[in-house]
Amino acid sequence: MLMRTDPFRELDRLAQQLIGPGTWSKPSAMPMDAYREGDEYVVAFDLPGVTADAIDIDVERNMLTVRAERRPVAKADDVQMELSERPLGVFSRQIVLADTLDTEHIEAGYDAGVLTLRIPIAERAKPRKISVGVGAGHKEISG
Repeated sequence: MLMRTDPFRELDRLAQQLIGPGTWSKPSAMPMDAYREGDEYVVAFDLPGVTADAIDIDVERNMLTVRAERRPVAKADDVQMELSERPLGVFSRQIVLADTLDTEHIEAGYDAGVLTLRIPIAERAKPRKISVGVGAGHKEISG
């Protein structure tokens, strides 16, 4: 059997074992992307192997908190684990949202291990045109 080794991956695995999995009191971080798409702010979190019912999303004022837990897969008694690199435990991320976002209308979707939150931009924060009126009562100043 041919085996490839990567010493840095092995160091990462050992460090993860020493640190241990995330717990509810000390969760691990989860990778994310955030960008603006039209009139929405989109935040995508990588959560592979997490079931949708193990994801908890809260918004309090302008603080968005996402927590997820990856649980071990149930194994039969005759299964012997040879290698385990996928982290288990609790993952969490907190983001401070701008006041220009409408936190009342956040939409969440979960597909292929990616949690996507779509946060609309509040109407008061959208750019708008202001028309200038020319009234009949304006006067010219002459000197």
